[in-house]
Amino acid sequence: MKVRRIIVGTGKNGNGEIVSDIASVQGTTLDALPGFESALFWSTSAQAIVATGEPQSIEMTVGSIPSVGETRLNIVSIPPDSTMANAAFDGAAFGEELLKKMPEFASTFEVNEPGMHRTESIDYAILLEGELVLELGNGQKIQLHKHDVVVQHGNRHAWRNMSNNTAQILFVLIGARRC
Repeated sequence: MKVRRIIVGTGKNGNGEIVSDIASVQGTTLDALPGFESALFWSTSAQAIVATGEPQSIEMTVGSIPSVGETRLNIVSIPPDSTMANAAFDGAAFGEELLKKMPEFASTFEVNEPGMHRTESIDYAILLEGELVLELGNGQKIQLHKHDVVVQHGNRHAWRNMSNNTAQILFVLIGARRC
């Protein structure tokens, strides 16, 4: 994904210091769903601390769904729904590939209602590009446009891209306990 990621930590003198500057973050793509990409930019553990030195990330060893108190920052590119309606789309191959590359995310989806899922998290979502429809578990549909912000509390939902263009959405997920 062509998004620059700059990590700034606190130096010994208390000032900010660049720890890393990456021109683009490698995301997870799915061959079975062209246009889909999910790039994890940063994550923290439930015991995250702010200290002098390099910030601690668990980004290389985690899945996309945070446990209680953990966080995930990612950007997801969602292709048009028409991609999956195309006769060439292989739903079984898509499911297998998603399960292989993103097993914890795949496990949140409902088998009988394509796209419908829920996570044990509070999610902040900002639509960066394109248009999406947020479908809630009760059937309500919310049309979203560029820069709209959604805050979700572990609710059942699906993201639908009814346009002809790929949409890009930024997520901050905070792992939470369901009561």
